[in-house]
Formats: sequence, C-alpha cells, structure tokens
Amino acid sequence: MTLGILFKLASAFLFTVMAALIRAVGLGVPVGQVVFARSFFALIPILIWLVWRGVARRALATDRHLGHMARGMIGVASMFLMFAALARLPLPDATALGYASPLFVVIFAAILLREKIHAMRWTAVAVGLFGVLVMLWPQLSTGALAAALRGGSEADETAAGVAFAIGATVLTAAAMIQIRRLTETEGTGTIVFYFSVWSAVAGLATAPIFGWVWPDLETGLTLVAIGCVGGVAQILLTESYRRADASLIAPFEYSTILWALAIGFLAFGDLPTGWTAVGGAIVVASGVAVAAREHRLGIKRARVRKASPPPPAA
Repeated sequence: MTLGILFKLASAFLFTVMAALIRAVGLGVPVGQVVFARSFFALIPILIWLVWRGVARRALATDRHLGHMARGMIGVASMFLMFAALARLPLPDATALGYASPLFVVIFAAILLREKIHAMRWTAVAVGLFGVLVMLWPQLSTGALAAALRGGSEADETAAGVAFAIGATVLTAAAMIQIRRLTETEGTGTIVFYFSVWSAVAGLATAPIFGWVWPDLETGLTLVAIGCVGGVAQILLTESYRRADASLIAPFEYSTILWALAIGFLAFGDLPTGWTAVGGAIVVASGVAVAAREHRLGIKRARVRKASPPPPAA
C-alpha cells in the first residue's frame, strides 16, 4: 500500500516535469511534433517494462483494435489541446484547470455508462465546477474566453490557453470512459502500448498540417526527454494502481499542484493568479471529498464481504 502511494507521488512529479519540458519547448515546435515525441519515445521505457514483466507478447495481442484506436484518437486530441495550453499558460494555472477532469468523468459515467451516481458525488461535482468557474472568472468577465472560442482576433494568448485547457480536460474525461470500456477485456500493458502507438501515428500524420521543424541539439534532447519521462510516469502510475486501491491513492494526484508551483516558479517565474489559487483549492477539496468517501465505502464493502458467511456447498 505504501509503495503504491510512493509510485503515485513519483508519477505525479514526473508528469509535472514532462509538462514543464513541454512548456520550455513552447511555440517553437509544432504541437503535432511534440505529440509525436511524447508518444514515440515513451515506447522505449514502456517496451522495456513489458519485457521485464514478461508480458510483452500478451500486451501486443488484442482483438479490439477499433477500441484502442478510439482511445488513442481521443487521447491525442486531448494532448494537442493541453500541449497548446501549456505553451500559453503558467504551469500552475494549466495544472489546476486539468483537475476538473474527474468531475467530467462522473458526468460522462452517468450518461454513457449508466452508472448510478449518489447525491454526495453530484454535490462534489457541482462544487468542483463552481471552482472551475472561479478559475475562469477573469476570462469570463472580460469576454476574452468567448472571443477565444470564436477565434476572434481580439482573443489573447492567455484566453486561448484557457480554452485549450478546458477542451483538453473534457477530452481527458472522455478518454477515461473509453479506458473503462477497454479494461473489460484488455490488460493495462495493452492499453498503454497501443495508446502510445496510435498517438505517435496521429502526431506524425499532422506534419503536413502543422508543419515539422528540424530541432537543434538542445530542443531535440528535450523532445526525447518529454517522451521518456512521460513513459516512465505512465509506468509508475500503472504500478501504483496495481499496489493500492484507486480510492486510496487518487487524492495524491493533487500533489502535482505542489510540483507545478515549485517547478513553474523556479524554471519560468510562474505564479498562479489569486482566482486560480481559490478556484483550484475548491476543485481539489471536492475531489478529495469524493475520493475519501469512495475509500470509506470500499472499506465497508470489504468488511461486509469478510463478515458474510460462505455460500452453502452444492
């Protein structure tokens, strides 16, 4: 259990490092090229991990290619938007906006998966969405976000970054729903491997649209690092869920805001706005409340199963 928490914290740190590297690349590299690097070079640690676990052959075997393609395309669209947001927003702001994703997962689970959502979770979703509105208020009050969504010339880069981040958050939630569907028959290694493959293909396919640049040595090494760090972070995240209950380790996802604050300030001089700090705190509180309740319910269900007498022998 402790190891699962440590893996979760390590993955949160590495994902923040990856985001900082993407922020460092900025607008100098086409976003499709960054997506390709994130996915293609992530295959290096992922394949090593699969071989080390002795599941490489099993991970590559699947009958659900369309399902993996759908998960890949949704994930790629989310990456495009989030990478574009990271190039335009302070690191803490982009990180805080990303915390709204679990709220949309609850909404999509109720609509698409027909999951029964209790009043406590709906209340937390409502509170969390209010926190998102608080973070967005500077852009909403000035009309800059609406202008960014219309694509008007008056939209500034910050408003565009906010719009990209919100779009990425919604698509990330949709990707989580598709992952839930895939886990009915697919192993974690299979899902991780094919996501990286489809993402790399999609990123490469955008070269005629967004262009492609030949990076200098520093930028090239940064792109390689983005992929490798992201791949290791994905492995640690997967291993954390293998070693501890999801409801236990979920709140530790919010440790990314601490890393984002530290790395953002030290590397770029980024500081969150007051609106982001207040709204982000509301979103984090709602997420932790849901995770804590789910953990308590999981403990109660385990106690009930342990106390229940075994079924009579046939």
